[in-house]
Amino acid sequence: MTLDRRDFLKLSAAGIAIGVFPGCATSGSEIVSKKGQRVVIVGGGFGGATAAKHIRMWSDNKIEVVLIERNSKFISCPMSNTVLGGSRTISDLTQNYDTLKKKYGIEMVRGEVTAIDPQKQTVTLADGYLSYDRLIIAPGVDFMFDKIEGLNAKVADESIHHAWKAGAQTTMLRKQLESMDDGGVFAISIPKMPYRCPPGPYERACQVASYLKNNKPKSKVLILDANPDIVSKKGLFMAAWKELYPGIVEYRPNAEVKQVNVAGKTLKTEFDDVKADVLNIIPPMKAGAVAGMAGVANVDNRWCAVDFLSYESKVQKNIHVIGDSVSAALPKSGHLATSQAKVCAAAIIELMQGRQPDPDPAIANTCYSMVSSTEAVHVAHVYRYNAEKKVMLPADGGGVSASRSEVEGTLANYWLKNILSDVLL
Repeated sequence: MTLDRRDFLKLSAAGIAIGVFPGCATSGSEIVSKKGQRVVIVGGGFGGATAAKHIRMWSDNKIEVVLIERNSKFISCPMSNTVLGGSRTISDLTQNYDTLKKKYGIEMVRGEVTAIDPQKQTVTLADGYLSYDRLIIAPGVDFMFDKIEGLNAKVADESIHHAWKAGAQTTMLRKQLESMDDGGVFAISIPKMPYRCPPGPYERACQVASYLKNNKPKSKVLILDANPDIVSKKGLFMAAWKELYPGIVEYRPNAEVKQVNVAGKTLKTEFDDVKADVLNIIPPMKAGAVAGMAGVANVDNRWCAVDFLSYESKVQKNIHVIGDSVSAALPKSGHLATSQAKVCAAAIIELMQGRQPDPDPAIANTCYSMVSSTEAVHVAHVYRYNAEKKVMLPADGGGVSASRSEVEGTLANYWLKNILSDVLL
């Protein structure tokens, strides 16, 4: 990689969770024949798709990239709360992977990873395996259903929808909201930090409140937050609830959900029993299951420690982790995942050429939250590598919006359009 590309990386960044199976036999034949240096990427979300695209671009298509993704289409989690508010549909947030295949020559493999062998450097799927020189895992998060008595994956699929992975669950939760009687209660539970998208649950409360205000004004949104206070954009969300949704939104801190009675639609916290017409339980989270397969979920068996110069795992050589699964005092957001992906992509190209990665990487995060159908707020920060502490720390500047506005809402729409283009086009 040339210095110009490295400089471009810095400028672009500033602008804007099962067991290990070492030595297990790979089954079947190789799904895609290996032609040269190869990077295999597991997970085609914001982080994985960005890494795939930029490795191909910045290596002048010299490094083979295989992207494994279980879903046929990309659905954006950012802005998916607006589906609940009614200003978007899931189809508005859905795109295909065609450009990654046709323009950048990325091999797309649709399937579910069943095992990873760090010694043999193979990834196994149901119909064969893939060998790699470097592996990137971008598995997002999985849910710790066992932390809430009465909740499991089947219950979440059938009746108590978290909708924290955008798609069918989002539309099902919207239908529950539409079916709720005027005067009903929509209860949303927020897990303790860290979890994916810190401001997301508070944005969701706004979007649900917006729908209720316009369609079922006698109804109520009850926020049960396991944290002692609002963890992101506190003043902005409190102002929105007070000024836009008086009498609709009620916020309760230190209200961790311990148990759910599905039939009775009742939640139990340490202090209260709460009955609601629609239960939206967002469970505690951990690194996606693939991280466990790769043996990289080494922090409390939950998150993945990495070298922030390359995002290589601190416990498994040649395996890199990006996005929500990374253990860091950083927000778990789609934008940050794309920033990490670019640093990781640049570092892998350097390492494959026998050189060292950029010693001074910068990453950026911008997160917009829609507080009504037209108004938004945002938070933005740049983070730089601290060589002494070997972590990413906030740079000077950044912060939150002065207030909500329709201008911010317009900027939020442009942000979504631009980041999706950066990831997929």
